Amino acid sequence: MKNEEMLAVLKALSNETRLNILLWLSDPDLMNKELPNTIKVEFPGGVCVASIQEKAGLAQSVISTYLSSMQKIGLLESRRYGQWTYYRRNEQAIEHFLADFAAGMQARKI
Repeated sequence: MKNEEMLAVLKALSNETRLNILLWLSDPDLMNKELPNTIKVEFPGGVCVASIQEKAGLAQSVISTYLSSMQKIGLLESRRYGQWTYYRRNEQAIEHFLADFAAGMQARKI
């Protein structure tokens, strides 16, 4: 992973709400159980934007911007069903980032 890509991930996660979203999405079953207002879709691990927005307590436009930025850098995947958009963690990309970050820190003795 290039330095600018790592910086983009670190910048995204420096915002408490974006970090919380990533953490909340690590247990999508709990998110969907806590906020059962969404339809069930064939997107394993997906959580509706409305559920994320409700849990965060922020405006839908703010949450959508956060989710979109996290998707652009590869932390999230999305799927649209009619008027609803569902997001889930991109576990492969997250693991790749963590491995590269750890390797970089080890190589630089930070």
